[in-house]
Amino acid sequence: MSELKHLGVIADGNRRWAKEKGLPTIEGHRQGLKSIEKMVLGAMDAGIPYITFYVFSTENWGRSEKEVAYIMKLAETKIMGYAEKMKARNGRMIILGSKNKIPPKLLTIIEKAEKLTEDCDGITVSFCFNYGGEQEIADAANIALEAENEITPETIRKHLYHPEIPDIDMVVRTSGEERISGFMLWRSSYAEFLFVKKYFPEMGEDDIKEILKEYEKRNRRFGK
Repeated sequence: MSELKHLGVIADGNRRWAKEKGLPTIEGHRQGLKSIEKMVLGAMDAGIPYITFYVFSTENWGRSEKEVAYIMKLAETKIMGYAEKMKARNGRMIILGSKNKIPPKLLTIIEKAEKLTEDCDGITVSFCFNYGGEQEIADAANIALEAENEITPETIRKHLYHPEIPDIDMVVRTSGEERISGFMLWRSSYAEFLFVKKYFPEMGEDDIKEILKEYEKRNRRFGK
């Protein structure tokens, strides 16, 4: 079992990968899905119990209407199939994010996919979809206001999206960009960060091994 319990991946560079290859933008997103499967297999082999991919932020609605429509359609057509693969591997799949703006048909599919794998106790694969780190904290605070006598870090934490998911140990961002773009602001407060130059569609199982090697070099002190 790896000492790295929760790996977060900011899946960046799908569009640039496609552009450099003279391919449509949508092909980058399609190839990105293949990279997710490869990285999940690598995480399973390494004994990493949680892996989370940042795939669509609340800000991404500002992209072209055509691209957003394609991403929503891609999610509709792929989520259940991926959930079935996860169930066959005893893996759990969950979606983290706001339901606001998500098409009703896609919401129904997401609920069915999560239900299908909810009893699996192997790896947990999470997708931050229509996700914003500030929005998650705001949503948790609003629930806490109704349910708690006092707002504390502990009350916020227990009302985050899927609060059973632990803090992130390492955040990896692909494509050479060095920012976190609101990714899991609460859970990444003491995470290690690794920025790699590869575009996300170029990532695979071997990259998990390299990430683990880098993680083992880090000295995590948690402010002590």
